This record gives sequence, C-alpha cells and structure tokens, in this order.
Amino acid sequence: MARVSTRHRTLQIQADGRRRERTEYLAGEQPLEIRVGGRSLAVTMRTPGHDFELAAGFCVSESVVHATDQIAQISYGPGVDEHGQATYNIVDVTLAPGVAPPPASAERSVYTSSSCGICGTSSIEAVTKESAFAALDGDPSQARLSPEVLLTLPDALRAGQSQFERTGGTHAAGVFTAGGELLCLREDVGRHNAVDKIVGWALLADRLPLRSTVLQVSGRASFELVQKAHLAGIEALAAVSAPSTLAVELAQESGMTLIGFSRGDRLTVYAGAERIAPAVRSPGGPGRPGTPGAPE
Repeated sequence: MARVSTRHRTLQIQADGRRRERTEYLAGEQPLEIRVGGRSLAVTMRTPGHDFELAAGFCVSESVVHATDQIAQISYGPGVDEHGQATYNIVDVTLAPGVAPPPASAERSVYTSSSCGICGTSSIEAVTKESAFAALDGDPSQARLSPEVLLTLPDALRAGQSQFERTGGTHAAGVFTAGGELLCLREDVGRHNAVDKIVGWALLADRLPLRSTVLQVSGRASFELVQKAHLAGIEALAAVSAPSTLAVELAQESGMTLIGFSRGDRLTVYAGAERIAPAVRSPGGPGRPGTPGAPE
C-alpha cells in the first residue's frame, strides 16, 4: 500500500536570512482510478488509504449505488510502478447482478483534482443528482440539534486528525450522532474525498441512510459536499468556514440543516434552522456567550 505521508528534506529560510535544514512530513497524494465493472468511471487525486470506502462513496455520490447489496465486490486492479511493485492506484467495483452500470455520461473526462470533485462532469445537468432515499419527512423541529453539542464538533474533529497533526496538509470529515458521538472520521488531501470515504464507510457497514447524524467538515461548505451529504441521507452539515450560494440553495431544497462558521462560541445557520434547539440558559442569567436562543 502506498504511504499516506512521506518525509522530505526542506530548507527553511527565515526573514532575517537564517537558513536551517529540517525533515518534514507531507500528505500523500496519488491518483486513484475508480472503475465499475472494469470500465473507468473517474480518476481522482487522493491520499492513499480507505480506498475501497472512497470508491464506494464515490459510487453513491454518482448515484450508481445506494445500498450495500448492490455491490458484489471491490478489489484493486492491475498496476505497477517502474520497479514492478503494485501501486494500488486502481480500484474496481463489481456491481451485483441486476444493478445497472453507470451511463457513459457519468464518466469524468478529466482528472478529479484534490480541490474540485465535480470538475470534468460531462454536462451541467449531471451535476445535480436525486437522492435514492425518501425526502426528509416529519417535523424537523422534533429532531432537535443542540447548539452546545454542535459547537463541540470542530474540536472533536480536530482532535482526531492524526494526518493533519503530522503533515498540516489534509482535510477532514467526521460523522457524529446528534448527541456528539463520533461514528467515523476520515482525512484526505481532497475535502470531497474525505466525505466520500465517510459515505463509503457507511455504505459498506450497511448504515445508509445516515439519518439523525451531523457531518462536520474542516473547511468550507461547497455545493458538492451538501449534495454528497444529501445523497447519503445526512440531515445536517456543519463547516468551520463559509458555504456557497448553491450549497445553501440545495440545503434549503432538500430539507437539510446547513451550518457555517462553526468555531469558538458561535455558529451561523443558513438552512434548516427549525432543526436547531434553543440554547440552554442558566436560570436567571444569559446563556453561553455568542449562542443566542435563536440561531443566526
């Protein structure tokens, strides 16, 4: 298996002209070709590790599968480096009998880079996808999320980022219960890959849809991350940075709760505010600073 992090000698030059050599760990980044039934679906730049989860999650994000029994097998394909060693940079997903393969229009015409997961999609219409799971139903206000719990998630995510601690070069995604229990955390140089690994974990563990959970991500909330969460049945997505306009619109249309700028002692709710419970306040005094009874 390819290494997740690599050591490199670097030369550090400070403002006063002092020079110092040091050894640093860098986050691994290698291409992974995802095939379905032997046919190439996409090539993504990823951090090696949890490759089967990544392939499975990508298939969910492309609406190829949505249930564990729709996949018969996942295996590494052929591929060697200049030294004849296996690269583990090809993963082939074999669909179960009767499951339709992805249409040719789903194939990515260019690399999916670390920063962009939908680049290379063959048409604009292919960007927006319908979830295989029923729309969020019932009264969202009955599935209340505690602001106090939500504010603990960024720190809980950060505490589990072992690759980031070593390299400073990976994004992270973690799925939590409404009570703040971490179910799964994955890291990758690509924020979309980290989420696909989470979704793939849930698919292979037969845990889709991920109802009554919160997906916490380390960066911004893009349209694609909201869509991936929606396709996995996740009801709330929280990010430490800002969402995009399309991310907010998709969250509103799909009935999701979308939270941005979740850091320190406050958070901003852009969609699905009815799912956020009032902040707990001490008797006779104000609540936690920056956490008003009504979400921002």
